[in-house]
Amino acid sequence: MNQEIAAQALSRARTSQSMSNYASIIAGFSERGIEDIRPRENVFTYHAWQALGRQVKKGQTGVRVHTWVTLERSGEKITIPKTTTVFHISQTEPKC
Repeated sequence: MNQEIAAQALSRARTSQSMSNYASIIAGFSERGIEDIRPRENVFTYHAWQALGRQVKKGQTGVRVHTWVTLERSGEKITIPKTTTVFHISQTEPKC
């Protein structure tokens, strides 16, 4: 696992200003019986959990969310859609 990728994922997760996916994240985890859902506190992507020293438990499925990511290519900024999966802390465990 590339530590730089994990650190970048955690940084993006903690600093994103968008709240557009909160409703789908809360609904998705609520359907699984998971409570205390707080994006940016106890809901992160796989790589962000890795940066926090946690591993997603085997067999766990997260909630898929759609986001927009801005990239810079050849000096030009472009925004592209991206689908990612987020996991609740209850679906993770400390790395051994």
